[in-house]
Amino acid sequence: MLRTMITATNTMGQLQHKLDTISNNIANSNTLGYKTQEATFNELLYQQFNNDKQDRADRQSPLGIRYGAGAMLGQIQSNHKQGSLQTTDRDLDFAFTKPKQYFNILMPDGENGTKTVYTRQGDFYLSPLDNGTVMVVNADGYPLADSTGQAITLPSNVKSIAVRNGGVLEATEPNGDIIRTDLAVTEFQKPQLMEHISGSYVALPNNLAQLGYTQAEVVTELQGANRQQIGMQNGALEMSNVNLSKEMTDLIQTQRSYQFNARAVTLADQMLGLINGIR
Repeated sequence: MLRTMITATNTMGQLQHKLDTISNNIANSNTLGYKTQEATFNELLYQQFNNDKQDRADRQSPLGIRYGAGAMLGQIQSNHKQGSLQTTDRDLDFAFTKPKQYFNILMPDGENGTKTVYTRQGDFYLSPLDNGTVMVVNADGYPLADSTGQAITLPSNVKSIAVRNGGVLEATEPNGDIIRTDLAVTEFQKPQLMEHISGSYVALPNNLAQLGYTQAEVVTELQGANRQQIGMQNGALEMSNVNLSKEMTDLIQTQRSYQFNARAVTLADQMLGLINGIR
């Protein structure tokens, strides 16, 4: 009975992590550029009892008895399937039309510096600066980076902004002059190695070298001739690729598995009570 309780509680703890993952997906179903997180399970170690000499009954399952120790969460990975595009006709709304390509965002690192994070959320705004210019920032106020890794600044009197082939940002001044800036666009080669920060933000893990990879093996900066591979659309936003129907189905199945294991703990406790009550 104790082993039954241990097996059930092991599984319940892991199922709770899956419930958290599903809840996070549902909560971000309307987050622009969000990618679904999918949890997979692995079986824990089990013991094999070879009782085939005593048990001669015909069966389709393998001979003997396998006594497991529950299940564990094997991996939480992102689904990088392209999300649907919503047309907004807004100058500063950009959407990728190809998977695994990301904007570079300069996020404060808490030490008076910045670190580069990546997102497919493409709604940007103009934030005024003290010197009469404006900075291109996202909804959280973080600057959008150009191909040199610097924040993009423009004159405050620009009248229109658009993105062209190759990820070129074009800002038109009142006199007709056009300012062209190459956006920093990064393509993930091994997206499952990326670390989820929050919302739609991901970043390179700090222990990348310990994992046996270099930055060049994980991400590719689309520069030079590679910029022609950039797929980007004006006046549109990529929606989350969360499938609410699938998430609700997974939620119900996971809750039932959790209830089943909780019931197993209750039954084992009742059986131990009966044993202890024997005089």
